[in-house]
Amino acid sequence: MKEKLNIKRWSLRVRIFLSMIFITLIASLLIAVVSIYQFKKEAKEYHQDRLERKENSVKEHINYILATTTYPLSTENLPLIFRERIHELANIHGTEINIYDLNGQLLKTSKAAFSVDTVSQVIPNNILRVIRATAEKRYVDLKSENGIKYRSAYSYIKDTRFKPLGILNLPYIEDDGYYEREINNFLMRFMQVYSFMLAVSVIIAYFLSSYITKSIKEVSDRIKETRLNEMNEKIDLGDSPQEISLLVHAYNDMVEDLDESAALLAQKEREEAWREMAKQVAHEIKNPLTPMRLTVQSFQRKFDPDDPNIRQKLNEYSDTLIQQIDTMTSVASAFSSFASMPAQQNETLNVVKIVQLALEIFNEGYISFHSEEARIIVRMDRTQLIRIITNLVKNAIQAIDEYEPNPQVDVRIFRDGDKVKITVKDNGKGISAENKSRIFEPKFTTKSSGMGLGLGIIKNIVENYHGTITFTSEPGWGTVFLVTLPVTFSPTDNETTNH
Repeated sequence: MKEKLNIKRWSLRVRIFLSMIFITLIASLLIAVVSIYQFKKEAKEYHQDRLERKENSVKEHINYILATTTYPLSTENLPLIFRERIHELANIHGTEINIYDLNGQLLKTSKAAFSVDTVSQVIPNNILRVIRATAEKRYVDLKSENGIKYRSAYSYIKDTRFKPLGILNLPYIEDDGYYEREINNFLMRFMQVYSFMLAVSVIIAYFLSSYITKSIKEVSDRIKETRLNEMNEKIDLGDSPQEISLLVHAYNDMVEDLDESAALLAQKEREEAWREMAKQVAHEIKNPLTPMRLTVQSFQRKFDPDDPNIRQKLNEYSDTLIQQIDTMTSVASAFSSFASMPAQQNETLNVVKIVQLALEIFNEGYISFHSEEARIIVRMDRTQLIRIITNLVKNAIQAIDEYEPNPQVDVRIFRDGDKVKITVKDNGKGISAENKSRIFEPKFTTKSSGMGLGLGIIKNIVENYHGTITFTSEPGWGTVFLVTLPVTFSPTDNETTNH
């Protein structure tokens, strides 16, 4: 895939150059293939015609012998008729001659007695059937052994009244030596001409591609120098091809449009940036207010002056409020100095303890928490980890229908190799298929209130710590969010952590 992408990025000049070379190579290859094919076709036709001419000559001579013989013309007398004459026929016509009866049994051959065993004694049945079935009563068998091609012609021997007496067989060996030499000589001469032609093609392709792309390169260089908020000069190439002139006119029109819209676009961008900043800051300030309100309500509901642990609980409530107030203070400070959201104050944290602390601000009794280990250490900003958990749990609570008889929000923590994974699962209404791809988009929300910045901010926080956040959801069954963060220390470390 990477190689394909690199080819697509080749310049037009390189593409034109390689295309011309490629066309030259293809044309040369086609010439060579067609020439070799023509040589082989001529060789095949030559052997076919030669065998046919030899067969006609032999049959004319045989007909003469049959017309002048004193033996009665019958199949049984063929060995007697050609007893002496078959060798004469073979010498005159320079070919081996075999005579079979009508059933394919060998009657007479021109081969010497010591080599008769090399002659087929019987004509194969499939050949006999073809000879009898064809109108010409003739068949040529083609075969190849040890790289040598053989032709073997079969035809009827007839008497003066055209009655079949036997079957004439003329074996023929194709000698392609002449044509092989011609092909080799042709290829040698072709390679010499081809090498010269290729060198000339390279030179022509180089200069032609340079000429074609020269004007385009000038336009490309000017387009690269074009800037939205700067004064851009128009292009004047004088006389140029029609296609290049159209491109130049389009560029000059674009420069005019850019000059007219640059100021308006800059103003709109500033306004949009301010609106986006205001929305983000408003969301960040609003985010701590919910846990603060829940903390105060929980303290109000559970306050008991006689509780022996009242001071400890008061300190915990105070710590929570102070943390959220510090968050709002850092947001306000960041906004006033046009900086980003609260800067990261990385600490060595026990994720299990921090998540438990974040869940204490929620009053819903159906929120459950489970952890496979009591201590899993990461290094990150305490406030941002609390923000991740509170936002996900709050979304899970809001996703559950108020008429759900058995609401459930399950928060789990477990270790997976060098990663810690936090899941927040609910049995709410789930996320529809069309909304799944947009769930982390800024300003996207399915709720009647809110600006849809929460999940987008959480995703940025998690990714800043080289983690990931994913989810699975089934409409009508609920949603599971999975946050994965890198573990900093093993659980056996004795290093002091913040709780």
